[in-house]
Amino acid sequence: MSFKWVDVHDIAIELDERYPDTDPLTVSFPDLYESVMALEGFDDDPDRCGEKILEAIQMAWIEERQ
Repeated sequence: MSFKWVDVHDIAIELDERYPDTDPLTVSFPDLYESVMALEGFDDDPDRCGEKILEAIQMAWIEERQ
């Protein structure tokens, strides 16, 4: 499966599965950025990401956790 920055919910699911012991509220945006870039199947331009996208991913990860 291939991910792009716009695949916020799919990315959140992958992060939740990969980091089950991590509280998404404690992850800084730089660390979140690196975690997304490291996901297997992530294939998008690193420069296309901004704070709004990272915030959306973090919120979706929090929702996934609940």
